[in-house]
Formats: sequence, C-alpha cells, structure tokens
Amino acid sequence: MDLKPESEGLGQTVESIPSKHPDVGGDLSGRDKAAVLLQQANEVVIVTPEENARILRKIDLTILPIMLSVYFLQGLDKTTLSYASVFGLVQDAHLVGQDYSWLGSIVYVAQLVLQPVIAYFLVKLPTGKFTAVMVFCWGAVLSFMALARNFKGLMATRFFLGAFEAAVAPAFVAISQMWWRRNEQTNRNAAWYAMNGITNMVGSLLSWGLGHINSDKLYSYQIIFLFCGLLTVVFSIIVFIFMPDSPVEAKFLNEHDKLVAVERLRANQMGVVSTKWKWDHAIESLLDFKTWCWFALIFSISIPSGGITTFGPLIVQGFGFDKFRTILLNIPFGAVQIIATMGGAAFATWTKRKGPALALLCIPPIIGCVMLLKIDHTPDHKGPLLAAYYLISFYPGITPLIYSWSSQNTAGETKKKTTTAVLFIGQSAGNIVGPHLYTTGEGPKYTRGLISNLVLFIVLIILVVLTTLYLMLLNRKHAALREQLGKSAVVVDRSMMNVEGEELSDGTGERAFDDETDLKNEDFIFIY
Repeated sequence: MDLKPESEGLGQTVESIPSKHPDVGGDLSGRDKAAVLLQQANEVVIVTPEENARILRKIDLTILPIMLSVYFLQGLDKTTLSYASVFGLVQDAHLVGQDYSWLGSIVYVAQLVLQPVIAYFLVKLPTGKFTAVMVFCWGAVLSFMALARNFKGLMATRFFLGAFEAAVAPAFVAISQMWWRRNEQTNRNAAWYAMNGITNMVGSLLSWGLGHINSDKLYSYQIIFLFCGLLTVVFSIIVFIFMPDSPVEAKFLNEHDKLVAVERLRANQMGVVSTKWKWDHAIESLLDFKTWCWFALIFSISIPSGGITTFGPLIVQGFGFDKFRTILLNIPFGAVQIIATMGGAAFATWTKRKGPALALLCIPPIIGCVMLLKIDHTPDHKGPLLAAYYLISFYPGITPLIYSWSSQNTAGETKKKTTTAVLFIGQSAGNIVGPHLYTTGEGPKYTRGLISNLVLFIVLIILVVLTTLYLMLLNRKHAALREQLGKSAVVVDRSMMNVEGEELSDGTGERAFDDETDLKNEDFIFIY
C-alpha cells in the first residue's frame, strides 16, 4: 500500500493566525479545539512541504499501525463465526432453520441500536480512550463465547460482541477526519479497511491451524473463539496507552508539531475536534439529502457484504471441497479484497473522484454473480466457480470509498458524528438483511441470495450517478453564495491538491475551525 507523504500540495508557506489575532480571540465557546490551540499559540506557524511531510510521517507511523491492528482484530473476531461453521458449529450447537443466519445478523442488530449512542459518545468522550475500552470489551465477550454451546448462548454473546464493536468503524472515520487532509484520507481509510482482506488470509491460516488441535473438552471453534478473544484483550492495552485523543492532546507531538498538525488541516474546512454537542448540527444532518445518499449507498453494498461474509466459506464448500481446503481457499479471496480496496482508493485519489471508482468496482461482482448463477455446481467446474467467487470479492473496495465520500463532504463536529451514525445504521441494517437472503437449505447454489446481490450492485451504480449530480448542484449553490457575498465564485480546493508549488490556503480558511457545517460554510467545496 502506498502511503507516501502527500506534501506537495502545501507548496510555499502558510501562516497560522497569531495568538492575538482578532479572528481567533474572544469567545471560543462551541468552537473547535484547534481554534483554542491556535489562539493560545506564542508563535506563527509556517507549514512548508518539508514540515508537512515530517508531521505526516509521524502521524502515519504512530496512528495508522494502531488502526490497522484494531481493524484486523475486529475483522478476525467477526469472521470467527464463518470459520466456526466449517468446523461443525451448526451441527454441534444444534442450529436449525434460520438460526445460523440470525447469528450473523444479531451483531448488526446491536450495532444498529447503538449507533446514536456512539455518535454522542464520540463527541463527548476522548476518542482514543473510548476506542480502547470498546476493544477490550469486545475481546472479553469473544473469549466468553467459547462457553456458549447452544443457540441462545451464541445469540447473547454475539449481540454484545456487536454492541462493543459498533464504535470502532465510526471512531476510525472520526480519527481519519481529525488527523489527515482530505486528499490523504481516502488511502488511509482504505488501508485500515483493507485489513479485512488480511483477516481473510491470516484468519484462514490461523483457523486451519487451530482447527487441527484435538481437545476432549473444547470443540475446534471454541478454541478459535478463545484464542482470538484473548489476543484482542491484550492489544486493547496498547490502544489505551498509545492512541491519542486528537492532535491537540497527542503526546508524540511537541507543542510546535501540534500547531503544524492542526494548521495543515485548515483547507479541509472540517475542523479537528469539539466536545460540544450541537442539536442544530444533528437536525441539519438528518434533513440533508446527501446524508440519505450515503445511507442508500452503504445499505445497498452491506446486504451483499453481510450475506457473503456469513456464507462465503459455505459457498466455497458447496463447490465440492473439504473443510480444511475450504478454509485455505479463502486466502485468495482476502488477497483480491486488498487489491480491490487499495486499488480503488488509489484510483479515486489519482482522479480526485469517488464516483467513477465506485462504479468500476461494481462491475467484477456483477460478472461473478452471473457466473455463479449460470455455471453448474459440479466437481468439473470448480475452477470457474472459484474464479466467479473471487470476482465477487472486489466488493469490499466499495465500502471504504463510501466512508471517505461521506466524511469528506461533511463538516461540523456534531454533524460529522450524526452523519456517520446514519451511515453505520444503514450498514448495520444491510448486514442484518444480507444473511437472511441465504439459508443453509438452499446450498450449494444459493440462488435467491446471488440474484439479490446482482440487483443491488446494479442499483449501486445508479445511486453513485445520482449522488454525484447532487454534489455538483451543491457546489454550484455555494459558488453563487460566495459571489453574493463579494467573494470569488471559483475557489480551488487546496485540501485535495498534491501538486508541488501550490499553496495550502487561498484566504478562504478563516472559518475552518469555527465548527460550522458544510452547508452553512460557503467556502466548503463538495467532492464527487
């Protein structure tokens, strides 16, 4: 993955507002913490390309490894259910009918219910410490899942697993917004989300190894639950110690570096962090049409995601492979996920457009679904069937681009968190529906689930076009408003630039740390 410093877009020099500047002094109530930091600064900060590259490297080497590790563990812990299904969970726990599908869905029921609470906590509580506590709790729950031997016990533990995991992805979206410029966020979001692919690769090998352990007291899947849970508990301690709450409180940055880390985000027009919950922001988010565009997009991709995540190994097993080979054949699935996720992000960053990247990523899964529906599921067709399954595995590249598209088009602390909550409610709802489009009784072809997925990938392309057109309309409205206020109608979005010699700010960043929403800040430029 290419995470080289995008320092070129900073160009010459950019000065932060000195401590006694009238624009930053006075009442800071309700404003971003970055405004307070700049107001109290005793120096004028100059952000050069070299300074930006140095600070970005520090951030990437400190924050990103923690995020990658946590998301790897979340993906590993969540997919233990699908690995367990291959090692006899359905038979040993006496699961019948829709029982197994509900074990896949209940995690997302919990996440759906908890999202409004998570949104509030992410504004009011320290982000780093809150994330660490959630990681510890879900690891502990997964460890106790080894004690569950029937449907009721598995349902209870899976619910609490989902409840504590509900905070991680929204927290990571918030962390990406507060640490990286908009042109840097897409690759970073893709990097931590791509850990799902690493999970499929490493998790498959790990489950294959643990599955060979013979125990008189524990089933193979219980050993998997216990190992993964305890590993997560241990890592939560590292998260608590090393994950800072924001650039303002980061211990790995000195006072000067904190100012640089904040100042380089000015062109985002999105602020850094504020702990004041603003109901007008929340209401605006719920009335904003593009909020529901993100909801529709993530809901549409999460239905196939939920079904394939839960039933993927069973689909492969239906091609005629034994349980151990089925697990190993999920390794290429993970490799394709990584390629699709990082490749899609790189393409979106290169073109500075999310829409085309999202539309292109829908094409391989469409082809894969058609192949699985048309090819006979016989031993003679194992190769083409696997190829079709791997084509479907391009779909994970879509989700992080939707995360980035939403977060990069939303400003105002409370509005950001509310919009993220709506986004993840849509994701949770889709993941609840997804597994129920498949049932163990419909194997090995799973026709109903695959037809539904095919339709939704086509719907996704239509939604991408509609969302793009609406964002273009919003940019025109902001241009007209700037003109009415005596400003230039044409504003260059410096936050998305990576061309050496350009300035970070062109004088439109005076409201960047006012904790203002995207719709009310006429200098905000929407990305499509």
